[in-house]
Amino acid sequence: MTFKTLLATTALTALATTASADVFNRIASYPVSDNSEAGATAETSPEIISATADGMTLVYSDSPLGVIGMIDITDPATPLGKGTIAMDGEPTAVSVIGSTIFAGVNTSESYTTPSGKIVSIDSASSEITGSCDLAGQPDSTATAPDGSFVVIAIENERDEDLGDGGLPQAPGGAVQIIPVSDGAMDCAGIITANVTGLADVAGEDPEPEFVDVNAAGQIAVTLQENNHIVVLNADGSVASHFSAGSVDLQNVDVDEERALTFDGTLTDVPREPDAVQWLDNDRLVIANEGDWKGGSRGFTIFNKDGTELFESGLQLEYEAAMLGHYPERRSGNKGVEPEGMEIGTFADATYMFILLERSSLVGVYRDTGGDPEFVQALPSGVGPEGAVAIPERNLFITANEVDLIEDGGNRAHVMIYELQDAAPAYPTIRSVMEGDRPLGWGALSGLTADPAEPGILYAVNDSFYAMQPSIFRIDATQSPAVITNRIPVTRGGAPAQLLDLESISADGEGGFWLASEGRTDRMIPHGLYHVNSDGEIEESIPFPKELLDVERRFGSEGVTLIDGTLWIAIQRSWADDPENTVKLISYTIETGEWGAVHYPTEPAETGWVGLSEITAHDGALWIVERDNQIGTAAKVKQLTKVSLDGLTAAPLGSDLPLAQKEIVRDFLPDLQAPNGYVVDKIEGFTVDVAGNAFAVTDNDGVDDSSGETHFLTLGGL
Repeated sequence: MTFKTLLATTALTALATTASADVFNRIASYPVSDNSEAGATAETSPEIISATADGMTLVYSDSPLGVIGMIDITDPATPLGKGTIAMDGEPTAVSVIGSTIFAGVNTSESYTTPSGKIVSIDSASSEITGSCDLAGQPDSTATAPDGSFVVIAIENERDEDLGDGGLPQAPGGAVQIIPVSDGAMDCAGIITANVTGLADVAGEDPEPEFVDVNAAGQIAVTLQENNHIVVLNADGSVASHFSAGSVDLQNVDVDEERALTFDGTLTDVPREPDAVQWLDNDRLVIANEGDWKGGSRGFTIFNKDGTELFESGLQLEYEAAMLGHYPERRSGNKGVEPEGMEIGTFADATYMFILLERSSLVGVYRDTGGDPEFVQALPSGVGPEGAVAIPERNLFITANEVDLIEDGGNRAHVMIYELQDAAPAYPTIRSVMEGDRPLGWGALSGLTADPAEPGILYAVNDSFYAMQPSIFRIDATQSPAVITNRIPVTRGGAPAQLLDLESISADGEGGFWLASEGRTDRMIPHGLYHVNSDGEIEESIPFPKELLDVERRFGSEGVTLIDGTLWIAIQRSWADDPENTVKLISYTIETGEWGAVHYPTEPAETGWVGLSEITAHDGALWIVERDNQIGTAAKVKQLTKVSLDGLTAAPLGSDLPLAQKEIVRDFLPDLQAPNGYVVDKIEGFTVDVAGNAFAVTDNDGVDDSSGETHFLTLGGL
């Protein structure tokens, strides 16, 4: 099958109706900060994850805290922390044989004097039962399927700040094999496999990255920076070795220009694989993250003799783009960065799980013996690093390493998925291929409905995509909803600049009114813009002096049209607003008259509470009011209603009347339903011509975000 045919097949599969099938759905998320007292106030990061043989306990390495953590998943939908175990060093990897945990621990003083150990732990008692010194800094571990040994990749990683950060940098790495019997390590029997001199790239300085063992006891090793793969026998002898090779990529986004442009070319890109997993005793899969000079943005299947069997190319990048998960700020580097991987056989089907570090997605493929079949993409936490499959319990688990505690963001999570005969719960919105390129999107920040056609909506993106302001047409009659095309917002035929589009309203004549949130400190004006059906700006209306004199940063977040008058929701209080109020501003198009009322916001327990959207329907203004909190800290995500009966705007600068609101929906259950963490930005809401309501969240352009967009089909109000 050609790559182009594979893409077409993927797009058709993804756009199929959500009929029941064997798919994985997320059933729980566990913030590992809950697993220890220290984690409540300090960075914590689950990186590599494994499970005990009975499948009831998850075990993960946590480098920032210097611990091994355990989670009870007896009930996988309700994971419970079992505490942590201090490692006296930096745990870098973890594997399990039976109920015995084996943790690689980095104790290096410097890059030039690397050291480490491997520690065995009884998972039942949490007691350390053994320790073996290693030849250097351990990076990953794996165990033989029969439990006879544990193998460690001794990376002795390079110093990226030394010179140009390249190779060689002594000392080189190695692979160590430790015999195990009844959970006890034989330190005296350690075998050190020499992998020096095999790679064409800096062969004198091998840097083993990842190891995996097949049923025959053979060990696959990636030498990431060396762009090489080695297959070892259980006695440490070399069975085969070969270059990971390179790829040519066409129609790839290579510029971080704040736009999704899949029009670049990359030539002869080294794969530089990170994770490696055996598919069977003859075939292995590599995730081509890159680290030094490479990163080919996909995964590859090889025979152990070095024959290339399959190359995914840009399929995962395109899938991420169509799900709103493409990391634009990584375009000039390695894109989605496939890094971690897991293989699991569930009943008679073998699945490949490819972890996309920068897109916070997992690509799921079914092994066919030939070209793999794309099944689905799973949403994960920020920065999926490790994964484990527990086929006996129909479970798959990811460990997501990024903890944004310093920025007040989400904490690092372990996420649990179950194989179900069901409809896929994710995505709830996606786009399509446009010829041989994906229709990329993200950061949806406002919604409006087509005045005539039920289920047809329009959204705008915000200034994260400053060089590509856009209106997206959404067909919400399908499940998932489908972004069918993009209308560029232009000025003089070029992408309009100095905009931060946060809201949109159909004008009833084929065009739209847009509201831009200004930042005068960045020379972005507050204003209203009228565009035609092609997205060309035909009229610009700046905010009047009376508003600009009391301006604060957070401006227009919603706009709606009622009988020739635009109503604009200001996100937060400006200088003349009483505490816990914001303005709803009116603008009469024909006369140019401005007015306003005050809207009462809920008091904020933490952070702030403000407005995100305003929509006119059935004699009322429907308003999204939210706090800026995330996860369990989120308290206010609600829809309110302000009757238009008696609502009269007063002149700007005068005493403004206070609108009366009615809370009509709590969005927290909607945001909790996907079994991830509650996102902070529910930013779009509209009601279509048939009276059905819809809402959407803003994923911040996949920047310090899981990238998840939740499109909510709410039915009649």
